[in-house]
Amino acid sequence: MKVFVTGVAGQLGHDVMNELAKRGYEGIGSDIAPSYSGVQDESPVTTMPYVAMDITDKEAVQKTLTEIKPDVVVHCAAWTAVDLAEDEDKQAKVKAINVDGTANIASVCKELDAKMVYISTDYVFDGQGTEPWQPDCKDYKPLNVYGQTKLDGELAVSSTLDKYFIVRIAWVFGKNGKNFIKTMLNVAKTHDKLTVVSDQIGTPTYTYDLARLLVDMIETDKYGYYHATNEGGYISWFDFTKEIFRQAVAMGREEYSEDRVSVAPVTTAEYGVSKAKRPFNSRLDKSKLAENGFEPLPTWQDAVARYLKEIEF
Repeated sequence: MKVFVTGVAGQLGHDVMNELAKRGYEGIGSDIAPSYSGVQDESPVTTMPYVAMDITDKEAVQKTLTEIKPDVVVHCAAWTAVDLAEDEDKQAKVKAINVDGTANIASVCKELDAKMVYISTDYVFDGQGTEPWQPDCKDYKPLNVYGQTKLDGELAVSSTLDKYFIVRIAWVFGKNGKNFIKTMLNVAKTHDKLTVVSDQIGTPTYTYDLARLLVDMIETDKYGYYHATNEGGYISWFDFTKEIFRQAVAMGREEYSEDRVSVAPVTTAEYGVSKAKRPFNSRLDKSKLAENGFEPLPTWQDAVARYLKEIEF
């Protein structure tokens, strides 16, 4: 199986390439930079075939994919800076990447009869209520520009292709790039008091675990919409922070102990600052994974433990 992966300079693309290598599949990585520009961690992605491609350039996408003829495209590339997406001078670019770029890839996948995996987000919903969102729910009401463009990307895929996996994830962390865990660990080095939002509820997603699931998926023809985050229950960002620090202390990092760093819960309204509206309810129902024979991800607590051993902090 030949698999073309976009966005390999990001958290998920990096891990998907390494998972493909682990299983002996032919993986070709792609991003906008002239050569691989992700973390130089000596993992397989750093030496696997790489093609520079701008997904917003329709002709370039057509030419590149037609020459490579992949069996599957795993589309991880996206504009993910949620607050910046609200800036009027950025919105055309956000749309070009998340909507037009996705549509460009989907149309070539159709020509090649290739499977496509599109990574989406809980932000396609309005984040109200307390019930977990179902993967086949069509009650879309994005709260922000990023969410709207990711929804429009979903619709571009589902209206073009039959052989697609649309996988919604949330609260992502991985080795290759910025994320909430790294931010919290860094902020605690210079602040002894932190306030963290406690009224936004969801579940984290470790890209290493998600990559395994995505490769499991492309080995099948069980197409459709899925939700995929780690198991382990629904939590707030405040709960997440407390567990990150607890595990850091368990690894011997006393500087993260409660007597050195205090973490206080605040509401979204009290916290203020963000330009983009955030969903309060990011609970995603993942039961469709097991129903279709896919192995769910490990617990997020277990994922944090493994992740902290992987990174330097």
